[in-house]
Order: sequence, then C-alpha cells, then structure tokens
Amino acid sequence: MDITYHGHSAVSIKTATHKILIDPFITGNSLSDLDPNTVEADVILLTHGHNDHVGDTMAIAERTDAQIVALNELAVYLGQKGLNAHGMNIGGAYDFDFGRVKYTQAFHSSSYEEEDGTFIYTGMPGGILLTIDDKTIYHLGDTSLFSDLKLIGEMNDIDLAFVPIGDNFTMGPEDALIACDWIQASSVVPVHYNTFPVIEQDPKAFTDKLATGKGLPLQAGESITL
Repeated sequence: MDITYHGHSAVSIKTATHKILIDPFITGNSLSDLDPNTVEADVILLTHGHNDHVGDTMAIAERTDAQIVALNELAVYLGQKGLNAHGMNIGGAYDFDFGRVKYTQAFHSSSYEEEDGTFIYTGMPGGILLTIDDKTIYHLGDTSLFSDLKLIGEMNDIDLAFVPIGDNFTMGPEDALIACDWIQASSVVPVHYNTFPVIEQDPKAFTDKLATGKGLPLQAGESITL
C-alpha cells in the first residue's frame, strides 16, 4: 500500500481496493498539497472532532459518498448531517472491508466549532490502529504522553506510526521520543507541527534523536510504500 503525508495530521492510504483519508484538514492548512474539490476517498477515518482534524470531511464525503469512521458522538453528529458515519469507541475494534480499525485512548479534547461559533461536544478523542494486509499503522491522533502507550506497543506489532510533535496542543518532541520508545514502531512519521506558529518544530531534528524506529520526516505530498 502507498501512504502519503499531507501536512498537519492528514494522511492518505491507497490500497489495491480502497482510498483512505485520515483527518483530512485541507482548507485552511497552508501545508496541504491536496485539493478538497478533487481528492478521492472511499473511507475517511477521524481521530477527534477538532476542526483541524475533521477539516474537509463533510464536503469530501458529500461529493464521494465516502464512509466515515469516527468516535461515537462525532459519528452521530456527522450522521445527522446526512453522511454515512460508523460510530466506534475507545478499545473497540471492527473489521471493515478495507481493514481492521481499533480506537485507542488519546489524552486531549474533542469538539467541533460550527460556522456560527457554536461548539459541539464530540466525545472522546482517540488514536487509530489500522491493520491492512497484516500491516499495522498507528495514528496517535492528538495526545499527550501517557503510560498506556507502552501497553499499546506491547500488544501490537506496529509497522508505521504517525506521532504528534508540535507541543502546546499535544506532546512536544521530548515526550514524543519517549512515546516512540514505548510504542516500538518500525517507522515513525512526525505530524501536527508547523501549521500554526505555536507548534513550530524541526521534524528532522526530532527523527535524528529517535532511539527506536526509523524516522521519516516526510514533507506534504511525500509517500512511502508499506
């Protein structure tokens, strides 16, 4: 499968049968290489409800009829918008036709701000363990460092992890290095940095310090094959 980073926390995965988007924040993301009016998707996976992660989900799903997978309150909210949303919760797993999804804990917050400024509570935030063809991708979502990351690493053979390093809203580089030691992923891509001034970081400086896993400081639009 081909996996591409699109700036902030947005990721696309192309398999033999599906096009999958994770947290497709495109409009308003100056780092994104995607066009929300043309990007293709069969599935959209969401870690939580913040606007910089839900991003262009609604417009993309309306245009492509993509299935959305999200934590339950966020899925209900999107379902009320007429979209095809499958709700899940922390610790739960489900086998879809595109792969197996399991949500993990993430210590963060989760709400969606509508155009009129109304905040909608969207339940718990989460990380996503996505297993396709015996390969496991772990998108940590937005999170602080927490000790159960070590348990997640012990329970799963993680091939590729997307790890936030921006600080201020999530863990910073120092805590992210510890997280990588705990999850024991074979390869690590830093995410959630440089989109806003308060989360400016040097991704290569981070990956150069990794003690566990191969660091891949991808730029928006760069891909790897898993």
